[in-house]
Amino acid sequence: MDFFLDNIINLVIFFPAIAAFILFLMPDDAKSTVRRLALVFSLVPLVLVIAMWVDYNANFRGLPGFAFEYQAEWLPLLGSTYHVGVDGITMPMFLLTTLLTPLAILASFNIEDRAKLYMILFLIMETAMLGLFASLDLLIFFIFWEFGLVPMYFLIRIWGSADRVYASFKFMIYTMAGSLGLLLSIQIMGLATGTYDIPQLYDSWVNLSGGMLPVVNLPTDTVKWVAYIAFVIAFAIKVPIWPFHTWLPDAHTQAPTAGSMILAGVLLKLGAYGFIRLVIPLFPEQAHMTAYILATFGMLSIVLGGYAAFGQWDFKRLVAYSSINHMGFVVLGVAVMAYVYGSAYSISEWTGDAIMATNGAVFQMFNHGLSAAGMFFLVGVIYERAHTRDLKKFGGIWTVLPVYGAILIFTSMASLGLPGLNGFVSEFMVVRGSLGIFPVHLALSMLGLLMTGAYILKGIGATLHGPTKPEWQSLKGQDMTLREHLVIWPLMILMLSLGLWPQWIVTFINDTVVWLFS
Repeated sequence: MDFFLDNIINLVIFFPAIAAFILFLMPDDAKSTVRRLALVFSLVPLVLVIAMWVDYNANFRGLPGFAFEYQAEWLPLLGSTYHVGVDGITMPMFLLTTLLTPLAILASFNIEDRAKLYMILFLIMETAMLGLFASLDLLIFFIFWEFGLVPMYFLIRIWGSADRVYASFKFMIYTMAGSLGLLLSIQIMGLATGTYDIPQLYDSWVNLSGGMLPVVNLPTDTVKWVAYIAFVIAFAIKVPIWPFHTWLPDAHTQAPTAGSMILAGVLLKLGAYGFIRLVIPLFPEQAHMTAYILATFGMLSIVLGGYAAFGQWDFKRLVAYSSINHMGFVVLGVAVMAYVYGSAYSISEWTGDAIMATNGAVFQMFNHGLSAAGMFFLVGVIYERAHTRDLKKFGGIWTVLPVYGAILIFTSMASLGLPGLNGFVSEFMVVRGSLGIFPVHLALSMLGLLMTGAYILKGIGATLHGPTKPEWQSLKGQDMTLREHLVIWPLMILMLSLGLWPQWIVTFINDTVVWLFS
């Protein structure tokens, strides 16, 4: 049992890749078998993460540092090791990833074209996402960061809509552009300190100051600022923060339904996770000095994302812009963390607010993953039947698809932030934590919150309400299938449970956040 727990994190990370290799060996024409096996294989990491969750709750709650750590020699000459582990921030991201992957695979059972390759790409992407969340070495982090781009590129490029070539190219170019500066900064940090180990860098890199940095023969403070900007740009593109967001609507609109579920549900969280795990702890002085700028970008993401979403008539594009709006709250919470974090820059009177806002930011990452994945799936459900996403062409769908209509309203209300559902709790935490530090930004953000209600009501109103158009009468009897119910109901149950009793996940997050600020 000890051997299993000692290696469970490696099993969680690499089992999907092993499963992908098994699927690769299967014949191309065994589509039904491949789909079923992919689903079964994708459930294994979920079961393992639940086992980790139980053990973490029993043995690691409230303890500083990381749990389930595994470290092995990898590139000793460079000072890099294969080092992975989890804490209270990582565990919710593990749960989110391993939950959404089987649901996305189940949502893809209607894929016929190159089904084997499709399932293989999803499983490989799961390994990349889990590996990144668990990475405690900067080189390992970067490898998983880059590795995750490839499956999503091909998912959009091969199975996307009409403009899939343009959207996949834009997705790849934007993310790669941010990665170039990130890689160079990581190399400089490793050469300057002799290690790429993230927990060690929290001490050695942060305390490196003054004089010239021999690696590049430049002032240390200048190098830190350049590295900080490179890190910020890389993760800002991934979140995405306005004005680095323009790749997102195209990628979402052209991606297949399950691709959009994972892109919004997990991949966007990699950028926000990078801010919390790397940017602020490694650059506390720079983060503190630029916190107001970060808060401004978060506010603009909330406001402009909300207005842009309201202006859309493509249902999927509306949901895509809503992600920018909702992730803006994560950025605002991260800005509060940036302002207060670090003992040398800590402002004790705001520590409680910073803990609240950071908890809210991480919790919002999880909640947005649920609601965004659910919304994109429901857009895909109606598209399969109506073959259009144009809101102007819909109307009165509720009368012919009543179950679908009820589920769409429930999921939309979770996305809206209705009290009693998950979105309300995390956004309230961010707002409460930001109130004393960024009151002006928060007040302006309320314009975006107002537009959140407007675009959600516009989407469900145009789709479900009004007189039923004659062309939709043929949809009677085509309400949601059992497979579609199996995809959406786990998400709905979590949306409700986290709205009524968020403590079962917030306690994990809070333990680690309190430790970060201690």
